[in-house]
Amino acid sequence: MSQPAHIPNFNLFGETTAFPDVVHCEAVLDRAGQHGWRISPHRHTQMAQVFQISSGAAQVTLDGLERRLEPGQYLYIPPQVVHGFAFTRGTEGTVLSVPSPVVARLGPQAPALSDWLGSTQHGALSDGADALLTSVVEAYTSNGNFRAQRLVALTHALLAALAAENTAKGASPRGPNTQMQQLDALITAHLGEGWRAREYASALHVTTGHLNRVVRGAAGMSLTAYLETAVMTEACRLIAFTRLPVAEVGYRLGYADPPYFSRRFRLRMGETPSAYRMRVSGERPAE
Repeated sequence: MSQPAHIPNFNLFGETTAFPDVVHCEAVLDRAGQHGWRISPHRHTQMAQVFQISSGAAQVTLDGLERRLEPGQYLYIPPQVVHGFAFTRGTEGTVLSVPSPVVARLGPQAPALSDWLGSTQHGALSDGADALLTSVVEAYTSNGNFRAQRLVALTHALLAALAAENTAKGASPRGPNTQMQQLDALITAHLGEGWRAREYASALHVTTGHLNRVVRGAAGMSLTAYLETAVMTEACRLIAFTRLPVAEVGYRLGYADPPYFSRRFRLRMGETPSAYRMRVSGERPAE
């Protein structure tokens, strides 16, 4: 099957209309069953999702990497991550879709929680978290006063419980500070505009030196390297999940010189964009 000219962005898979509720719950069968149990790669720019499998299984692609989702497990996917599914026919489970503003209101803020919410998470679903997910589904199908408030509160409780269980098992996530969160939001908004370090520092009303120290302390790399990593991550997504020529990918990400883009990509990824596309997608690219 040919690749699209861009990575589809949906609220829910296959939908581009406004988000239907404060949060959204559905059975895996409701959507995957309609699409032949295969969900093609796509992403959500303003939505996180929690997938839970009670029976069956799913082979999941996350930014080109493969994982398997088994019964009793959950998968949390933050915004922007390109993901696709191949479900075993008849798989049962729940999909919880949470708009980014709802996720952002989970507080009080804690660095470890913010880091957890910003990364893909995969693990066993505890009895406590499973009970909370069941409560979310029940609230979603209910009526009555303060339904939306109950939905948000229960969703927050579920996300906090999953994060707490994960960190209790020994995970020690990097805790981004407020400036890092603001920087990440700016990177997402201006990824294709060729912004340099000075533009990001100016937008945050700090000096380039100060922002470089913040990034080095939080991410262990320079500001310039951090920005290029974000750009190359998006380049990998576009190369793997679209049929855009490599030169066009570079143009979209602020590289006016295609050979220079290819050299930077090879330096970062250890292979040329064409070789990466052939390895990940199995298709010979049109250069």
